[in-house]
Amino acid sequence: MDLKEPLNQLAIPPTHFTKHLKFPDPAKIRIYDDTLRDGEQMPGVAFSPEQKLELAKLLSEIGVHVIDPAFPAVSESDRKALQLIVQAQKRGEIRRDIEVLAMCRSLEEDIDAVVDTVTAVGAKPDDVSVLVLSTLSDLHLKYKLGKTLLRRAGQPEDQWLTRPVDYYREQNLDLITGAIRYARQRGFSRVEFAAEDASRSDVVYGEVWAKACVAAGGTRMCFSDTCGVFTPEGVDHYIPRLVKVLGPVPMTAHFHNDFGLGAINTVRAISHGALYAGVTANGIGERAGNCPLHEFVMILKMLYGVTLPGFRYDRLTELRRKIELYSGIPLQPHEPIVGEGVFKHESGIHTAAIAIHPAIYQFIAEEAVGGEQRFVFGKHSGAAAVESVLAKHTKTLREHGVEISPDLVKQVLDRVKTLREQMLPEKGYPQAIEHHYRHYYALGLSEERIVALALEVKKKGTRERRTRTDPS
Repeated sequence: MDLKEPLNQLAIPPTHFTKHLKFPDPAKIRIYDDTLRDGEQMPGVAFSPEQKLELAKLLSEIGVHVIDPAFPAVSESDRKALQLIVQAQKRGEIRRDIEVLAMCRSLEEDIDAVVDTVTAVGAKPDDVSVLVLSTLSDLHLKYKLGKTLLRRAGQPEDQWLTRPVDYYREQNLDLITGAIRYARQRGFSRVEFAAEDASRSDVVYGEVWAKACVAAGGTRMCFSDTCGVFTPEGVDHYIPRLVKVLGPVPMTAHFHNDFGLGAINTVRAISHGALYAGVTANGIGERAGNCPLHEFVMILKMLYGVTLPGFRYDRLTELRRKIELYSGIPLQPHEPIVGEGVFKHESGIHTAAIAIHPAIYQFIAEEAVGGEQRFVFGKHSGAAAVESVLAKHTKTLREHGVEISPDLVKQVLDRVKTLREQMLPEKGYPQAIEHHYRHYYALGLSEERIVALALEVKKKGTRERRTRTDPS
C-alpha cells in the first residue's frame, strides 16, 4: 500500500538525531578491506591464493578502495596471492584505482620480501603499498616487543624487566622510523605505519610517534584498537588529537569488535576526520573479529545519512555468502543487515503489518542489500499471513476445487501450529548443533593433533636414520 503522507513525517528518521555531526566529503572516505589478510587470521580460516584473487575481484566490483591481501614474509601462499592480484590488476580485472597493500613487520627482510614478490612478476614496488607494523602501548612495548628491542640495540636480554618503559618507547621510535626510511629507499611511495594497541597507549607518546613516522616518510597512519576495547568516548579522546598532529597525512581506523562496537567506533572515528575505515567482510578476524563491512557502510548510510559514491550496497548479501563459502564460517541468521533471517517474519502481528507497508517493521529494504523477504509459518503465525499466502495461490487452489474461506484459513493455521510443535528440540536440534560445532572445530588442527604430528615426525626420522645405517 502507498502511504498518504511522507514516511519521514510518520516516523522520525534516525538522521534527525545525527545530522549535526560533521563528516568528511563522502567521496574522500575510503573503505580499507582487511578480509584477505587480517580477516584470514580468524582461527580455522585459510583462503587459497585463487580464492583470494576471486574475493579481491568481488571486493573491487563492490567498491572498496584498499585491499590488504598478504603478509609475504611469512607465507608462500600469501606471496602467490599478492602476485595473482597484482597481475589481475595489471590486466584490468581489478580496478586500477584500488590500492593493493602488503603487510610487514618493522624488519628490512620483511620489506625485501614484498619487493621480491612483486618484482618476480614484472611489477614495481611502487605498484603496491606497504604497511610496517609497530605498537604503541607500554604493555606491548615492554612485554611483547621488549626482548627484540634489546637485541636490536645490542643489549643483554636479562635487562628486559629492569629497563623502564621510556627506554622501550625510544627504541620503538628508532625501529619504526628506520623501517619507514628503508621502505622508501626500496621504492615504495606509499608507506603506512601501523600502531598496534594504540587504544591503550599514552596519547602524548602517540603524538610523538606519529610525528616521527611522518618525518621519516610515512604516508598514512593506522590506528589499531587491537583488543577491541574502544568506546565512542575513547575514540573522542584519541582520534581528534592524532588527526590534528598528522595534518594532511590520512589515518586508518582499524578497530576490532570484542564488545560489538567496532562499527560504531569506526563511524565515530570517520566523523573526527579519519578517512580510511578498516573493515572485513562478515566481520571475520581474530577473537570476535574486526569491524564488519556491512555494518559500517549501512550505519553510515542509514543512521548518519552518508552515502558512499559508487559503493554497491545491493551486493552485500552476495559477498556474505561468498565469504561463508570460502571461509567455512556461516554467519548467525540474525546477523544485522545481511543475516539469512533478518528479512524473515513469522509473528502474526508483524506479517499483518508488513502486508500493509514493510516500513512498519522493517527499516532496511531487503533489496537495498541484496536480501530477500520471506514469511515463515509456525507457532506465532496469524490468520492474516496464511490468508495472504492462500490468496496468492488462488488459481492453484481453484484448480483443485478449493475455495478460500475463513474456515479453511483457520484449519490451515491450526495444522501449521501442530506441525511446528512436532519440530521441537528433541526432534533433532541437538544433533544439528553438534554437527555445526564439529565442523567448526575441524577447520583447524587441535593440540592433540599437533602432538600426534610430532610423534609421526619423530618416527619417520628414526626410520630414515635406520635406513641410512643399514649395512644391507
